[in-house]
Amino acid sequence: MSSNSMRGFQRQETAGDLAGGRAGGLERLCSQEPDGIKAAPEEAGIERIEARFRGNGFTPHRHDTYAIGLTLSGVQSFQYRGEERASMPGQVIVIHPDELHDGGAGTEHGLRYRMIYVPPEKISEALGSKEAGGLPFVTSPVLSEPQFRRDLIDALVDIDREMGPLKRDCLLADLAACLKRHSDTPSPKKKLLNRPALQACGDLLRECCDEPIAVETLEDIAQMDRFTLSRQFRSYFGTSPHRYLIMRRLDKVKTELAAGASLADAATSSGFSDQSHMTRHFNRAFGMSPGHWRRLRSAAL
Repeated sequence: MSSNSMRGFQRQETAGDLAGGRAGGLERLCSQEPDGIKAAPEEAGIERIEARFRGNGFTPHRHDTYAIGLTLSGVQSFQYRGEERASMPGQVIVIHPDELHDGGAGTEHGLRYRMIYVPPEKISEALGSKEAGGLPFVTSPVLSEPQFRRDLIDALVDIDREMGPLKRDCLLADLAACLKRHSDTPSPKKKLLNRPALQACGDLLRECCDEPIAVETLEDIAQMDRFTLSRQFRSYFGTSPHRYLIMRRLDKVKTELAAGASLADAATSSGFSDQSHMTRHFNRAFGMSPGHWRRLRSAAL
């Protein structure tokens, strides 16, 4: 989907008819194109993609980020929190960190959508200290709010270019406000998170993801026992320290594969014991094998 197509959605939304007459043409266009994933340049841990699929795109898997997307054409069908869900063109999807879900096209016409993956700590930072007690949880994964849609269009209109720091920070503030507005999370209690200590642990796990990291090292950095650290880490990052480490290793695997590395080399250079070890975790995190992910990326280039 070109930036002009996304701007077309913006014009329709302004006219109050986002998912109107052009949907059929978009579905026909989608059905004629091969499956593929196009990725924008990563910025500050934030990923943006455009994906097109026919049939089942992903097996059940979990991200450690918020996955916030906009359905462009077709029906986006997915299982989430024990129910079958469907997003129509122009609707917003919100998947919470560490929630199991799958995904695919709900009709024979195929599916096209754009998605932004935001680390939970970015949302925490954008909400400020008054919301330090926990992450916003949006119970309904499919929303139709015009303001949320406008903010997403602004983020996803041109994934060929970097957003830049100013636009990125404004976007994070807008998305955090949208998530909070739709959140069912109760108001935080007085117990606050030690953000600097948690961020220091996250920095170590990210920067040294290809090395073994002992829990004692994290305890020393955070000045917490491992159980307090685990609880606070999950509240801040949306997942456990171990899973956060695995996901950073998988991020490195994707970078290596995109640069042309073999599956075996990408696995070992990213901290996994071997290719099969990496492949198991890749399937659980992204709902497809690393080889299939690489083919989809190549098809979109």
